[in-house]
Amino acid sequence: MRAIPLPSSGAIRAAIVASLQRGDATLDSTARALKVSSRTLQRHLGRMGTSHSKLLAEVRLNAACHLLADSSKRLSDIAKLLGYSNASSFSRTFARLMKVQPVVYRRKQRARKLSGRVIARDRA
Repeated sequence: MRAIPLPSSGAIRAAIVASLQRGDATLDSTARALKVSSRTLQRHLGRMGTSHSKLLAEVRLNAACHLLADSSKRLSDIAKLLGYSNASSFSRTFARLMKVQPVVYRRKQRARKLSGRVIARDRA
């Protein structure tokens, strides 16, 4: 039996990002993109100490943080982009994971950026 080359965690994350962008962030779609079976991907992720759902949650959270900090998109638009059923579902999940509401996170990130600009300008 020939060994199948298994994807790296970076490749798996990239496939999840791509599947999120297509609106189909399922284990099956990720496995198809990586050209392995769903079961093979599950076993591989298990050996890595993670799962598709955990990686999906990490990718979504990372994307949410970037979108909240760097865009003026509405929460409902961010929720839709990340595959949540609605804005309240996104907000609850974000608050549970980050211990802060998305609107508060956005406000803090914008304040941090503004204070960084002020400090940089004062040094010049």
